[in-house]
Amino acid sequence: MKPIIAAERRSARLHKVPTGGPHTNRTALYAFMRQNRYAVVCSSPSGGAPQSALVGIAVTPELEIIFDTIKNSRKYPNLIARPACSLVVGLQGEQTVQFEGVASEATGLNLLRYREIYFSVWADGPTRMEWPAIAYFVVQPSWIRFSDYDRNPPFIQEFTL
Repeated sequence: MKPIIAAERRSARLHKVPTGGPHTNRTALYAFMRQNRYAVVCSSPSGGAPQSALVGIAVTPELEIIFDTIKNSRKYPNLIARPACSLVVGLQGEQTVQFEGVASEATGLNLLRYREIYFSVWADGPTRMEWPAIAYFVVQPSWIRFSDYDRNPPFIQEFTL
């Protein structure tokens, strides 16, 4: 069992955000987030328990998270009615980004810009544009925490935006 854990730790180091001093900044956080193509998004339905879903993501230099969904998914009406949401980025190893923000459906010229960013990560994205009721959400960050429990002691840094 120990060789597997050691291999997982070595893999996690490949995605390390530089730590300490001026190197730990938004640029390093952006680089880490871009290395991860998936996140879990948590939304809240009316009068119900929180709901989570795995989504494919793209990240902008402003640390916005973009994902697509279909309008008959559970998350779509949740985010339209209650746009506050959270995401977890970094689903392997012991490094994660906890992300809180406000989601909005991309429309108009913003939709074109955000789709271009999303398609740069997800080459199959344009084929999904043919799906009926496809929608694109952008989550503007309000609070982000990067945690690296692969270090001893752990490294944790918060960003309030």
